[in-house]
Amino acid sequence: MKVSMRRVLFLIPIVVFVLVGIGLAVGLTRDPSERASPLEGRPAPIFDLAALPARGPDTGLATSDLKGAVSVVNIFASWCAPCRIEHPILSRLAADGVTVHGIDYKDDPAKAETFLSTLGDPYARVGADTTGRAGIDWGITGVPETFIIDRNGDIVHRHVGPLTANDVETTIEPILRDLEP
Repeated sequence: MKVSMRRVLFLIPIVVFVLVGIGLAVGLTRDPSERASPLEGRPAPIFDLAALPARGPDTGLATSDLKGAVSVVNIFASWCAPCRIEHPILSRLAADGVTVHGIDYKDDPAKAETFLSTLGDPYARVGADTTGRAGIDWGITGVPETFIIDRNGDIVHRHVGPLTANDVETTIEPILRDLEP
């Protein structure tokens, strides 16, 4: 049985279309917030961010601040609506004794200070990432994003998007409990 060249050329686009459709179908069933960070299990990026002016010069955030204790690093901005939604969750974590640090991403420091004075300030330290360079080094895809850091300064977990009470209860708190001695 001979297969004509014309028939083969006709089938090639159909096969390519089917393969692309399968790829899209698989990709669309995945939850983008469940992407593992390539930094998980590795040291936090090297950075040194200045403090927000109203907080004082010794309250910025640097890599060295992430060593010695388990902490949470939250990347936020005053212009970020989901950041406002998750803010009470971060405040509750801080009230429960969790060390929460903030990176103010691509924001006007004065607007960030207003954001924190209006909603409350759950952060032990806040670094102003006005250029967005630290966010790039952390591998963020947007704000908010939250990272859990172990005593060695290594990234243990990444959460994409705003934290919810369910996220804290089912994921964040169990990880924090496992990291505490």
